[in-house]
Amino acid sequence: MDDFAFLDATAQADLVRRKQVKPIELVDAAIERIERLNPALNAVVTPMYDIARGAASSPLPDGPFTGVPFLLKDLSAPYAGVRLTSGSAFLKDYVPHYDSELVARYKRAGLVILGKTNTPEFGLVPTTESVLLGPARNPWDTERSTGGSSGGSAAAVAAGMVPAAHGGDGGGSIRIPASCCGLVGLKPTRGRNPLGPDMGDVMNGLVAQHVLTRSVRDCAALLDATSGPDIGDPYWAPPPERPFLQEVGANPGRLRIAFTTQAPTGVTVHPDCVAAVKEAVALCEELGHEVVEASPPVNGPMMVQMFTIVWSAGAALSVDGMALLTRRTPAPDQFEPLTWALAQIGRANSAPTYLTAVAFFQMMSRHVARFMVDHDVWLTPTVAEPPVPLGTFDSPPDDPMKGFTRAGEFVPFTPICNVTGQPAVSLPLHWNSEGLPVGTHFVGRFGDEATLFRLAAQLEQARPWAGRRPPVSAAAVSA
Repeated sequence: MDDFAFLDATAQADLVRRKQVKPIELVDAAIERIERLNPALNAVVTPMYDIARGAASSPLPDGPFTGVPFLLKDLSAPYAGVRLTSGSAFLKDYVPHYDSELVARYKRAGLVILGKTNTPEFGLVPTTESVLLGPARNPWDTERSTGGSSGGSAAAVAAGMVPAAHGGDGGGSIRIPASCCGLVGLKPTRGRNPLGPDMGDVMNGLVAQHVLTRSVRDCAALLDATSGPDIGDPYWAPPPERPFLQEVGANPGRLRIAFTTQAPTGVTVHPDCVAAVKEAVALCEELGHEVVEASPPVNGPMMVQMFTIVWSAGAALSVDGMALLTRRTPAPDQFEPLTWALAQIGRANSAPTYLTAVAFFQMMSRHVARFMVDHDVWLTPTVAEPPVPLGTFDSPPDDPMKGFTRAGEFVPFTPICNVTGQPAVSLPLHWNSEGLPVGTHFVGRFGDEATLFRLAAQLEQARPWAGRRPPVSAAAVSA
């Protein structure tokens, strides 16, 4: 069995630091795993093997993750000279000439980027099944969705291709695939990681970027490596009191944790997702925390309406912005039905309508913030169902919004934190009777990733998940 496959990024970096392994050895081993597993999973859609081997064979930056293999989501992460499709046929030949600031920070941390991972068109749905790139398949059950929109990254990390991979989260797109694939997935506080140089703010602050990992310490250390304001940022998150990695293993104290299993939108929550929360509640009580059943006052139906206004504007921005960038005229047959339908809705809404949605977001953020004054953490299901079959979110031409409506039933919890800007993490604490992972969602106060890392590390120690391996993985294939 591959000795490196299920070491986390911190452990792999330590091997390099102690000269027990060379970066090129880690990279070659990861490439071999990708080549072996990717035909079954379709997680990596743009290999960058020559670039990676060249970087690993040359002097690398002396960073916290020097020599560690890494993957980028094929959305919102420009890498100079490598195609960036955003999951869209319209951009299948688009090649940026620059690195994003986040990619530059990954490189400075010493990470070696091996390729780009699968994503749905413009990241608009919570599954990874674009027409251009094909479906990413869940290593726990290849007929199930990986979640989205960072589903390719999640499949790659869960299967042991790499220890960590980049993701983005506009409505739960890091946390949803973390839940579906049995990983740690943190959406950081709004403004914690940079979005430049292209954007300072995406869809009124809905979008944040970070990583999917197998360990809490990797999640924390990678945030240390990338967080902080970029030149020209319109705003940034409150600086942490100390490095996030120092919170891992620190005593969280006796936290006041509120929990709910009821979706604010009124959709039914699957018994497996309810069970995951109840198990987490019992574990938190066992660890000495005060746990009460409570929720902030969120008007779920209104949130869906206002979110759709902003999300559709974002779809129109993606289509029209890429048309400007590529100097091409967009047409319906160049995009998936849902993408074009959302863009049409976004164009049709007025500026006052958009500002009404923004005002609602701000009001909702204050309601949730007041609730968090009395609670350190809010605990919910990550998603309302276990990983769903591929094809669940398909949108045929005669019903182009079908997938978006179905998505609202699947993800009633995660978008709340995109609206409010709060940090939230999905942890793999539960597997159902079918052997599928079901994540549990922990929400922190604005700017308070520290509490989430302390609690997450405590839960990881009490209910470790590191030894779990999906049926399609480096371990299973090598055995």
